[in-house]
Amino acid sequence: MESLERKNRELSAILEVSRVLTASFDLEENLTAAMQALSRLLEMQRGCVFLLDPVSRELRIVAAHGLTREEIKRGKYRIGEGIVGRVIGNGQPMFIPNIGEEPMFLNKTGSRPDKNGISFLCVPIELKDEILGVITADRIYSAQAGGVDDDLRVLQIVSSLIAQFVKLWENYRKSEEQRQSLERQLQQHYSLPNVIGESERFQSVLKFVMKVAGTDTTVLLLGESGTGKELIAKTIHYQSPRAKGPYIAINCAALPENLLEVELFGSERGAFTGATERRIGRFELADGGTIFLDEIGELPLALQAKLLRVLEGKTFERVGSSKSIKSDVRIIAATNRKIQEEVARGAFRNDLYWRLNVVSIVLPALRDRKKDIPLLLNFYVNKFNKAYSKQVNFTPEAMQEFISYSWPGNVRELANTVERLVIMTEKDLLDKEDLPYNFLSRAQTAYTAPIDDSSLSLEVENLERIRIIKALKENNMVQHRAAATLGITPRMLAYRIKKYGINLDELKRDSSVIS
Repeated sequence: MESLERKNRELSAILEVSRVLTASFDLEENLTAAMQALSRLLEMQRGCVFLLDPVSRELRIVAAHGLTREEIKRGKYRIGEGIVGRVIGNGQPMFIPNIGEEPMFLNKTGSRPDKNGISFLCVPIELKDEILGVITADRIYSAQAGGVDDDLRVLQIVSSLIAQFVKLWENYRKSEEQRQSLERQLQQHYSLPNVIGESERFQSVLKFVMKVAGTDTTVLLLGESGTGKELIAKTIHYQSPRAKGPYIAINCAALPENLLEVELFGSERGAFTGATERRIGRFELADGGTIFLDEIGELPLALQAKLLRVLEGKTFERVGSSKSIKSDVRIIAATNRKIQEEVARGAFRNDLYWRLNVVSIVLPALRDRKKDIPLLLNFYVNKFNKAYSKQVNFTPEAMQEFISYSWPGNVRELANTVERLVIMTEKDLLDKEDLPYNFLSRAQTAYTAPIDDSSLSLEVENLERIRIIKALKENNMVQHRAAATLGITPRMLAYRIKKYGINLDELKRDSSVIS
């Protein structure tokens, strides 16, 4: 009967140790709870877990039961020193019947002023032939206390559980260190000093970014395509209190309406044909962080109403579900459209516009911040030289052409131009005659003289129309390839083809037609 009761207590102890070791990834807390469970269920007076420091090669107590803090601090051994050091040295468990009669028992902790009559068990903590430390226990044996073999067996099982937990904890700690390192890198990369621009127009933008980054307010980024709206969105996120949370971006122009709703809000299994499992939407994934809604002006009216509800109540439903989901998300939206004109013609909800437009930041076109062009050029030259193992540079005359050019595609066009030149050139020093033909074309002079706003708008549209036609012709009229060349989505390209009245059939018949 006593034997059965003993077996039950052993099993309970092992189950309790297994439970507390999986409670969290707190090393000391979990190991201390494990030693307390052994003491309570198996009547062990003291228990310690020693782990081997991989750098100093010293054993130290990381968790204990029955010892004071000062005693724990004193519990340090070198490999081969005392009973603890010998066990980790040879990997074999040891049993000392009476520590008062064992000269090798050093009692460094000082926790046993009277050593006579106390038995000591020491078992290695080992996983796949790697000894990580030792587990020790004090016992006073009696006829009812069970046998040494029983205790050694239990300690060996417990040591195996501890070994697995310690390895999991080490992997978790490494992953956390890597994650924190990446977070620091992202925060540094998207810090204000790393956002390139010294011009007054761009510095004004950075002042706005500095002011809103520390808040939780909704931000609307306005500006032409390619002006760096996503870079600013990331900078706001990584300089905000939400930096440790997720940053989720979605281009509202990249997907048809039915798929866009699923991407934003998720869907339940069986919500539509092909929905074989639950899908988590971007708003749910962004909980605790920031969601960047690029090309918000392309959002269909039906989805605008749902987005308005998220802004107002922080709640939404997955497609195919009536259950409301709360999500703590900061919204940053961006558009290259003249959003107030879209509101005026009924293409964009007035109430949603005012919800998004708590703080608006207008990003200047590259032609309006020419002072920044040499800085950006130097940045991209260094970046692509490193990427393609080149040593390309530009003459002062070529640099002047970069400054004089109008850059209708803004920073994105500059980056693409530099990358293409670095890849294609066989020279190390490029002069102005090595630059693309459009640098020296009549079109590039459109912004060199003062003109009124209406004229400027017409010139921008004319340049964009020319670029679209050129991209279509260079890609054999394949629209998705032309869109990739222009750095926009096929949906955006189709919209612009319609907007500018480009006749695709005519282009196919006559490849020389430009207008």
